[in-house]
Amino acid sequence: MSGSPNEKIDAVASLLSGMDRVAVAVSGGIDSLTLATIAGRSYGYRIAMFHAVSPAVPREASERVKDFAAREGWKLHIIDAAEFGRDEYVSNPVNRCYYCKDSLYAVIARNTSAQVVSGTNADDLHEYRPGLEAARAHGVRHPLAELGIKKAGIRDMARYLGFGVMAELPASPCLSSRVETGIAITPSLLGSIHAVEMAVRERIEASSIRCRVRESGIVIEIDGRTLSRLTSAQRESLIEAAARVFATEGSSLPIVLAAYRVGSAFLTS
Repeated sequence: MSGSPNEKIDAVASLLSGMDRVAVAVSGGIDSLTLATIAGRSYGYRIAMFHAVSPAVPREASERVKDFAAREGWKLHIIDAAEFGRDEYVSNPVNRCYYCKDSLYAVIARNTSAQVVSGTNADDLHEYRPGLEAARAHGVRHPLAELGIKKAGIRDMARYLGFGVMAELPASPCLSSRVETGIAITPSLLGSIHAVEMAVRERIEASSIRCRVRESGIVIEIDGRTLSRLTSAQRESLIEAAARVFATEGSSLPIVLAAYRVGSAFLTS
């Protein structure tokens, strides 16, 4: 969708106006936070926000949602989607995301009869996202995607809405997305992945950081520009920090650094 940030915001608000009551699934990423803010400011009394806490959700994402809720006066419902109670999810098949979103939307539906909406944007429609199949099954709508609004447009809207530096929030899918297909998902493993990513962020500034767990080893992915500028000492420091974390998992897998690749946890080689 072309147009100014204000025009995009008005278009989103207009689309939402056709829904009697709305429940926004807020993950804590820039997309869902922007959608929730537009919905809340436009139709506050008709809007409820739902955020799922889980070992797969970084705690800073949950804190971000709570901070927005307090500032914006949202009716926020913190829920447990209970995806870790499903063998289909824990076994980590290639369509793991389907079972996660299926669990999420089922729990939201048990708590409200409102129209559920997500922050899915137009760029997401061109990627492999099994969660969209679950959304269709539950009748979930995606206002940003329906209007053709892409990630860049969302950041523009976020700036206009007064998000400040939060408008530049890097994309950060759930922690389970870091685990190669077929490797079982456990809360302990996800905790280690998160700890490594936090340790890397403490040591370097990078636009993208992912700690991938694969059968062949642990890969710390960093955006190419930052990776190319790291000194040997910095590289050693990052690998040593990751090794200390994974030692608590009893892991002796090799650890390497590599350039960031979108969705590379799906790779099996």
